[in-house]
This record gives sequence, C-alpha cells and structure tokens, in this order.
Amino acid sequence: MSDTLLVAGGRVLRPDLTVERADVLASRETGRIVDVGDDLDRSPDERLDATGALVVPGLVNAHTHVAMTLLRGYADDKPLDAWLREDVWPVEAELRAGDVYAGARLGLVEMIRSGTTLCSDMYFRMDEVCRAVAETGLRARLGRGAVTVGEDEAAAREEVAETVRVAEALDGRADGRVRGAVCPHSLTTVSEARLEQAAAGAREAGLPLHYHANETPAEVEPYTQRGVRPLAFARDRGLLQAGDLLAHCVHVDDEEIGLLAETGAAVLHCPAANAKLASGIAPVARLRDAGVRVALGTDGPASNNDLDSFDELRDAAMVGKLAAEDAGAVPAAAAVELATAAGADALGFDAGRVAAGRLADLAVVDLSDPHLVPEHDLVSHLAYAARGSDVRHTVCGGRVLMRDRELLVVDEAAVVREAREHARALVDRAG
Repeated sequence: MSDTLLVAGGRVLRPDLTVERADVLASRETGRIVDVGDDLDRSPDERLDATGALVVPGLVNAHTHVAMTLLRGYADDKPLDAWLREDVWPVEAELRAGDVYAGARLGLVEMIRSGTTLCSDMYFRMDEVCRAVAETGLRARLGRGAVTVGEDEAAAREEVAETVRVAEALDGRADGRVRGAVCPHSLTTVSEARLEQAAAGAREAGLPLHYHANETPAEVEPYTQRGVRPLAFARDRGLLQAGDLLAHCVHVDDEEIGLLAETGAAVLHCPAANAKLASGIAPVARLRDAGVRVALGTDGPASNNDLDSFDELRDAAMVGKLAAEDAGAVPAAAAVELATAAGADALGFDAGRVAAGRLADLAVVDLSDPHLVPEHDLVSHLAYAARGSDVRHTVCGGRVLMRDRELLVVDEAAVVREAREHARALVDRAG
C-alpha cells in the first residue's frame, strides 16, 4: 500500500468510547483511515510513535471567531452587549485583511497544538481565514458574519447578499477541507426581512445557516414581548432546518428544545464564554435528553480566552452538572462526544471517530504526565484531567501537522511575532 501513515504503539479510543490497544493506518492519498488494529502495514511511508499515549479523534471546535486572537485580553469582565458595542465592534471596524490573516494563523496554531482538527468559524474577510486554514492543513466550515443594525435597506440587503456569496465561494476550497455556511450574525442583529433573505440564500445554495441564538435574556425579550419565542420565529421564517448551526441557545424553553429536536438543527455549546460573559448556562442535559444534537465550541478567544477544546469539554461537563443540579448530568463520555463525533456530525464532516473509512483526523494524547496518572478510566481523564498541552501529535487527513509537539506546517515563531505586531497596530488605529 502506498503513501501511508502508521500511528503505532499506543491505545485507541474507539467510536463506542471503549479503549483498546491498537495501531491506526491511514492513507495520505485519500485522507482516510484504512484500518485500526494489530499487525497492520509495518512498512508505512511515515510512522508516528504513540507509545504511552491514547489516539483519539481530532477535536472539533464547532463555534469560534478565530481571528479574535488579536483581541485576547483586550476587553474583559463586561456583559455581552456592552462588551460588543463599547469595545469589540469599534476595534473590529479598523480590521484589515492582514490583521485577520495574522489572527487566524495564530488561533489555528493554538488549535493544532491542542489537538483540534476541525472548526466552524464566523468572522470578516473570510478569504484570509480560508487562506490560513489551507496553509495550516486544518478542516473548517467558514462563513462571513452579516450584521445589519444601523444600516439602510439597500446596504442591509447587500450585506446579507455578500454573506451568501462568500459562503458559496468558500465551499470546497482547500481541496475540500473547507465548506461554506451562510452566517447572519444573530436573530437580534439582523432585521427580519434580511434574516429571511439569508435563509433563502442558504437553501438555494444548499448550505447551512450558522448564527447566534438565545445567548442572553436581552436577545429573547424582544421576541417574547411580541408573544413568540425566538426559535419559533426562526422556524416560521425558514431559519431552523436540519444542518443549521445555532450558537449558544442558553435561554431556551421546552417549546424551543422540542423545535430543535424536531428540525434537526444543532446547538453549538460554548460554556466558557457563556460563563465569562455571565450569559448563563445552556441546558445541555435537557437538550441531549430531548434528542437535540449538541456540539462544543470555544467561541472567540476574546471571550474565552483560549482555543483549547480540552478546557471546553471539561467546562461543559462541569457546568452541565450545575445547570441540572445533578452530578450525573453530562458525564465524561457525553462531554468527550460533544467535542468529537457530535461536533463532526453537526458540521457535516465524516470525522470525529477513529474507525476505518473515516477521515484520518487524529490527536495523540501523551499519558505520561503526573496529572494523568493512574489510568483508572481514560475517558474520565479526557474529560476532567487532560490539557491541550498533553497532545503529542496532531494529524488531519493523514497529514501530520504536529509531531512531538513541533509544528510542521508553519513557522510558529513567525506566526506569533506577526500576530503581536498586527494586534498592536490594530489597537493603535482604534485609539
């Protein structure tokens, strides 16, 4: 067999979340896993040592704004609306293409280092984000966020038309590793007519919608004052269908949970950002019990403030228990699923599982450090003890992006240096 990668000597997290001793053979030509087991190809073109480690699916960051690495630590300790209007949006008005590229590269390097191989990103100047994704070798669903607050009708119509055009242009880029999404920012920052325009554009293009919903009580109140819940409004205007991606859904009631389950739309849960902005705790246990697909996202690194999905899955388990007032809610296995299989399924990629035929997106987690000893339950360790810094190797589509904690795809020092320079210049321009 030609052009193969063998990940050998370790244990593997199987799709049923059991752990067994096995090697993983991947084809770099197809980007897929060929086999998982013993006595595999012993003369591969490339070999990764997984001795003393656990091979897991590459993690999925289902909702982020990756170029906001440039605003990490810039504005903290405020509620969402004030944070956006007083701090974030004024600086984002000064963004240039080079800023977005530099910030995206920094964030993608951070994700590779912590074992994330797939993300869903909504931001501006998405050609630059796509360029960074293509360069770093990751996989992503990308879309340009559209905000129509304060715009006249013609400008608002063009704003939404642009997010549809960008989604179509991005779809299939980077040898198919990039897919598109139509991204009206939220149900309260885009007018009703323009939300309907976005939905129509997405359906015609055959692409999902990705938007923020029910993140804070202030986003729900305008609808309840009209006698309707936000997600019922969304359903009635074509904004709630299978494959659609709804970030946050913190303040949903039983009716809305039923709508999500009925339509097949996915919830993108961002526990750290919701906690930091005091937005609330999404009812993850109730959502999952109702059959809603829930995936995990970090949100942007200005509101988290990191892109480590291991941190996020731990937060998901912890706050899920608090919300349900039940220590058994969102158990370790469920949290791991949110960050792997559920995320890949929500974003529409055949990944998230270490199994033959699946995309060869893998993270190899070193188990040697004291905080991962003893090994009573490795799924528990993934949920409650592992850190992004425990990742030894990261693989996407059979291509090794990081070997022995050394990035192979970009010059990490240059990425960090350029991000620092762009962040400083951006803030200076914003005054």
